[in-house]
Parts: sequence; structure tokens; C-alpha cells
Amino acid sequence: MTTPHVVVVMGVAGTGKTTIGPLLASRFGVPYAEADDFHPESNIAKMSAGTPLTDEDRQPWLDAIGAWAHGRAGLGGVVSCSALKRSYRDRLRAAAPDIVFVHLTGERALIEDRMAHRQGHFMPTALLDSQFATLQPLQADETGVAVDVTGTPDEITDRAVSALDGLAR
Repeated sequence: MTTPHVVVVMGVAGTGKTTIGPLLASRFGVPYAEADDFHPESNIAKMSAGTPLTDEDRQPWLDAIGAWAHGRAGLGGVVSCSALKRSYRDRLRAAAPDIVFVHLTGERALIEDRMAHRQGHFMPTALLDSQFATLQPLQADETGVAVDVTGTPDEITDRAVSALDGLAR
């Protein structure tokens, strides 16, 4: 796949969005943006305290990501964003209609283990259940691919690139 697409790397916390996103961006030669950087401080404080965000909390965050994606239209880019609900993805698509989703998927036990071993992240493993409860996988009418997160970051990235190549055909 060649960009000018903006790729949104989505999935529950701990699937590797902030690892795979930059690797994909590097492969495509486009900028990477970290969704966590778009959160207002109030959202980070809430998550750090173990409190799940509400849809209302997420609106300015999604709008900021959507604005970034809109600004990259025709140029390409990769941004990580949990995008757990269809309504969140619809909001992103409203701002940037040509975005493509890469949904990182995996077994809960694997993801929990990865979360337990990562350093310096504000999302506690206690919120993983709420993430899985909220998750609405990509639907047939959404442009995107699901990619399993077992293996090394390079293996996962290879699978994502192959899936995106297949989507482009």
C-alpha cells in the first residue's frame, strides 16, 4: 500500500498501537502521531485514577485526532487511536473520510501481560475489562483490516503491511 491514506492504528490498550504505529509510519515514509498526545489533561488524570472516560470526555480528543488526519489527507500519515466504538470511528471519518483502520487484535491474557510489563504509561491494567467491554470490532462497511498481535513488533508490522496491501488491491 502506498499512502496518501491516513492509517489509524486502533485497538484496546496494550495491543501495541504506540509500537506498531511508528513502525508502519516508517515503512510508509509518513509522519506518526500518538493519540495520547491529543488528550486533554483532564482525560489523562481521569484514566490515571482508574476511571474510564465517557463518550463526552472523548469528543474533543477524537476531534483533535480527526483534525490531524484531515490535515494529512492526500499526504498520508499514521496515528494511533483506540477507536473502540463505531461511533468514534464515524466521528474520525467525518473529519477525514479516507482514513483506513488497522485493528490490532489479540487474546486478553497476552494483552494484560504486555500491559503489566510496560513502563511509564498512565493506563492501568484495571481498565482493560472496560476496554474489551466497549470494543466494537470493525464492520464490513468500514475500510480497514484486523491484525493479530502475537509475535514480534516486526512480524506484526509485516502482517499489517500485507493486509493493507491486500486492501488496496
